[in-house]
Order: sequence, then C-alpha cells, then structure tokens
Amino acid sequence: MKKTLKRTLLAIGIIIIGIILFFGGYMIKVKSELKTLTPIETKHIVDNIYTIQDTYSNLYLIEDSSQYIAIDGGNDINIISEELKKLNINPDKITAILLTHSDRDHIAAVKLFKNAEVYISEQEEQLIDGRTSRFLFFGNDIGTKEYSLITDQQTFAIGNVKIKGILVPGHTPGSMCFLVDDKYLFTGDVLSIKDGKIDKFNDLFNMDTKMTVKSMVKITKIPDAEYIFSAHYGYTNNYKNAVKDWDNKK
Repeated sequence: MKKTLKRTLLAIGIIIIGIILFFGGYMIKVKSELKTLTPIETKHIVDNIYTIQDTYSNLYLIEDSSQYIAIDGGNDINIISEELKKLNINPDKITAILLTHSDRDHIAAVKLFKNAEVYISEQEEQLIDGRTSRFLFFGNDIGTKEYSLITDQQTFAIGNVKIKGILVPGHTPGSMCFLVDDKYLFTGDVLSIKDGKIDKFNDLFNMDTKMTVKSMVKITKIPDAEYIFSAHYGYTNNYKNAVKDWDNKK
C-alpha cells in the first residue's frame, strides 16, 4: 500500500512539474514575441481616425459627428481611459465596438465603453460560447453577453460610416477585418506590417498560421483601399505597395 501511494504521489509530482515547465516555457516565449510588436503612440492619424496605444496593442477610433466607433478594445482598461484623456475623448461617446476577434488583448474597453453596441463575426462566437477552446481547454470572454453577429462580406452602416466585414480565419476561427468607407482597412491580428509590407503574424499566437496565410489573400485585392491599420504593427498609408508582393512571399 505504501509503495502504491509513493508511486502515485511521484507520478502526480512529475505531472505537476511538467505542467509548470510547460507553462513557464510558454510564458518565456510569449514575452519574447511581445517584444517584436510595434504599436504606435496615441494620436490623430488621418481624417477622422485616431489610435489609442495600450501596452503592446492599438485600438482605433473613427469619429462620426460627435460620436465614435471603436475598432477593437485593447488590453488594459486603465491605460485606455488615460490615453483617451490625452485626446479629450469621452468614453461615453463611443457608440459601437467592432471586434476583429475575441482575444483578451482586444476586449478590455468593452466594459469601459458602456454606451457601445458590440459587433463580432458569427464564426468567432464559438470561442465565447464554449464550443471551441482558444488555448488548451480555455475559451474567450468578451465581457458581455449582448452582441451583434456579422457574416463574411456583410456591408452595413453605423451612423454615417460604411463598414464591410471580411472573414479572415486563422489567428482565430472568426477573425474579421473591417473595411471602412471603402478605403480604411482594419486588420486586427491577421497580419503584421514590416517596412511598409504586409507579413505573417506571430506564429505563436495563431491557432492556424497556414489558414491565416490563405486568408491574407482576401485582403490584397481591395480596389479602393488606401490604408491598412494593424493591431500590433502600426499602419501604412500605401495599401497598394504593402500588398503587391504578398503572392511572391507565401
């Protein structure tokens, strides 16, 4: 009996050590990958578009009269609140949040923007309702049970702003880009921008990098696009130059 107990305890100990080593190694890799991200500082960018820097990510605001539409919600609600003050923007003026996907570093402002309706792709819902896990057996939580679902290629308006949802699965199954007024493309985590060119996003954070690469083709043939805004690698004002060599790099 004692030998059996010792063996059981030893096995449990080995399992616990293995789990600790796994998560420890993973967190080291995460910290290393985060250092490669290049978000831009909080500022007015162009026309009616602003960006908020939040730790290692950007969320974007589109001004429409006296109200705003947010693209994503950042990682830290306190930082976002302070950065909004720099732009003299009241969080109560944000009336909609378009989530490119449901990862934790994109949803913090959902609770800050209390007057905003939340939009997310239909295919992303599986990560927040328990059907699909994001990491091991963990799902995602966007901080609200009230949201509107968007389908691929769906075009709709919020106020005076025209929006088209473009499904780009891979980083998550329901990752979605948003094309605003036909020329501003918000891409979330489907891609990075390096030296003015689009490139793959960090493999470590993707659920399916091969699928992400395939999805990127969908956003290289938008006739009137002029800008690409990423969540972690800044933006470019030269869409055509950014995408023109992508087919050769795959």
